[in-house]
Amino acid sequence: MYRLRGRDRRPGRREGPVPAGRPAAPVTVSGARVVTVGYFSAKEKDHLALMDAADTALTARGARIVGRIVQRRGVSAGGVGKTALPYSSRTLLSSGKVRELAEVCEATGADLVVFVAALTEHQQRVLAEVLGRPAVRLSAVLTAV
Repeated sequence: MYRLRGRDRRPGRREGPVPAGRPAAPVTVSGARVVTVGYFSAKEKDHLALMDAADTALTARGARIVGRIVQRRGVSAGGVGKTALPYSSRTLLSSGKVRELAEVCEATGADLVVFVAALTEHQQRVLAEVLGRPAVRLSAVLTAV
């Protein structure tokens, strides 16, 4: 009979333990030029209303909206089966949309990129590195009053 080994066969981590969640730096949007980014499935019919609500909430906090990018998932026949998955686990968006976002940020001189969708800390770090400016989720901005 086959017996499971008590030890995993994968090699152990070479680097030290992952530090516990670091507290995020407070994000101020007052006076900032902001690009809003939405990531929605094709099932979400009123995605423009959600983007408008996000823009309204940000402008109420003193932000100036200078751009808007929307990534729709599952619009084409090939993407319908994968609507629950992000395009990229590193950036949430497709590589082409990230390039488009970087171009919009450069053209408008944006100070901050706010995602309507939830982002992991890793995605925030990668996007901030690629875009050259902080990338945060909307909920973090709205709760940091």
